[in-house]
Amino acid sequence: MNKYELLYIISSDLAEEQREALIKKVASMVEAKGGKVEGTDKWGMKKLAYPINFKNEGFYVLMNVEMNPQEIDAMSKLMNITEGIIRQMFVRK
Repeated sequence: MNKYELLYIISSDLAEEQREALIKKVASMVEAKGGKVEGTDKWGMKKLAYPINFKNEGFYVLMNVEMNPQEIDAMSKLMNITEGIIRQMFVRK
């Protein structure tokens, strides 16, 4: 298993309770794929470099995870269709 940084942006339209539920959902998705969440860092609302889906702000979350490399692509596709997540990016440490 390799260590990765997962950075994703949550839509600014979601309320705080919905954001927290989405962060827990992503953590459970990682664990369902056989991974382990080592830490979660909430960066908060930040201005986007360019508009995405007509939005100029997003809530940034950085997760340190340990996962099998074969599961990264499936996890990325799953996050792309998850409601509320604007962008996501995996980076191997």
